Amino acid sequence: MSNPLEGRWAQAFPTLTPAQMTRLEAHGRRVRTRRGEILAERGERFSKMLVVLSGSVEVVRPGLAGEVPVTIHERGGFTGEISTLRGLAIVVRLRVREAGEVLVIDADKLRAIVQADAELSELIMRAFILRRVGLIDSEQGDAVLIGSQHNADTLRLQQFLTRNGFPHMTLDVDRDSCVQALLDQFHVRIEEIPVVLCRGELVLKNPSNEKVAKCLGMNPQIDACQVRDLLVIGAGPAGLAAAVYGASEGLDVLVIETDAPGGQAGSSSKIENYLGFPTGISGGALAGRALVQAQKFGADVTVASSATRLVCDRQPYKIEVSGGHAVRGRAIVVASGAEYRQPAIENLSRFLGLGVYYAATHVEAQLCGDEEIIVVGGGNSAGQGAVFLASNCRHVHLLVRGPGLADSMSKYLIRRIESSPNVTLHTRTELVELEGDGRLERTVWRSGSNRESHDIGHVFLMTGAAPNTRWLAGCVQLDEKGFVRTGPDLQPDDAGSQAWPLARAPYLLETSIPSIFAVGDVRSGSVKRVASAVGEGSVSIPLVHRVLAE
Repeated sequence: MSNPLEGRWAQAFPTLTPAQMTRLEAHGRRVRTRRGEILAERGERFSKMLVVLSGSVEVVRPGLAGEVPVTIHERGGFTGEISTLRGLAIVVRLRVREAGEVLVIDADKLRAIVQADAELSELIMRAFILRRVGLIDSEQGDAVLIGSQHNADTLRLQQFLTRNGFPHMTLDVDRDSCVQALLDQFHVRIEEIPVVLCRGELVLKNPSNEKVAKCLGMNPQIDACQVRDLLVIGAGPAGLAAAVYGASEGLDVLVIETDAPGGQAGSSSKIENYLGFPTGISGGALAGRALVQAQKFGADVTVASSATRLVCDRQPYKIEVSGGHAVRGRAIVVASGAEYRQPAIENLSRFLGLGVYYAATHVEAQLCGDEEIIVVGGGNSAGQGAVFLASNCRHVHLLVRGPGLADSMSKYLIRRIESSPNVTLHTRTELVELEGDGRLERTVWRSGSNRESHDIGHVFLMTGAAPNTRWLAGCVQLDEKGFVRTGPDLQPDDAGSQAWPLARAPYLLETSIPSIFAVGDVRSGSVKRVASAVGEGSVSIPLVHRVLAE
């Protein structure tokens, strides 16, 4: 396997200059080391950065076949990667190779360094990011996912680990020869897949995303008694923008995300009209960069946690979260986004993950191979998905209910679709039937009175938007479609909401409850674009400062 950091090794593992080490010395404490001493073990929550002053420290990656060497830090080298900033479980082992001395810098001091020292911040953050990229690209880590491409839960777990940037290996029972030996070693029957091997020790049989996150230590430890300045619900572009700006301005921020950072945008293969990225950027990459920024400034971000209920009758507000616990905050930014609507097809749920998908990333594209596929939807997400999948699949059928794409899709995507020889646009057409034994094998679409049946086993649904607002029921005012009303769009005589209690009028993005704001796709009347969501998330923070000062 080629080195994933080839050409960038010096940036991933730089050597600090004497002047840089002197600056760091003020933030840490010296500790003597002994040969063979384990400084940090895989699976341990280790939020310290170690700078080697003398001797050496080796980094190895434990695996099912034994240790794999990563690097050796000598004088001027330093340990850590992105998980260090979040206080998450590490996926490597740190061991003293030659006795000497290290400088131990705790998490709070490290965060102060990357916020205050521009030179060290750039050097450390670049190294941390590249090291995590190297771990991901090596397809090694604390998790081994054993499953089948014909199993919907395998796809769910693969999407969860991939979109959260967690290093892992995926083994397919139908294609990988070593799988049976692993199943025998861990006493797993073939009918029990998918399974996740956690740190080579625990076997999780078809686990929920929440159980995987807990076992792998993917979330920071949260004090349920702590009252936060700001709770952000949702880590899409709007929520991440609120987290970055809030944390960078000194607010104590906690972000709660149901699945993975990025929201719907995170599943976009390429966004080409976002300011500052003329060659485009994937939704996953954009979300990953924003997540790192939020963590750099001190925001806590949890994944695989869902807000289930807002308690809004007293301040600080309380949000009940899946898993039976609750968090409290003086202000809330609702950025829970929207989901693609499901077409009214009777047996649709049978084929979710088994031929029907709601994202078009490299994970899903690998399942299609050189086959015909269907993309349903006329918005930008559908257009991006169709263009991306056309480069991997034999032919893409794009189904839209309207007369064309001009009213709902950006012009550059329309041109890209029109110039793609293996993309066919079907207007005034809707998907009406799905057929298959176990997984999707045939589809039927209808255009007017004409029905066509095709042996197509992959359908990507990117239609409409249903707001994630069920957890807000009984508190904030919603419009007729379930989106959150804010500011001037609030209806003062709405019988289903509480009366506005303050003398001042609600602020621009404020809901019918003071100090609770809504941004991005979940907000009534919002523009469904990444840039707009980022703008609303950032604009909400000055308003949060105002209400906290009242």
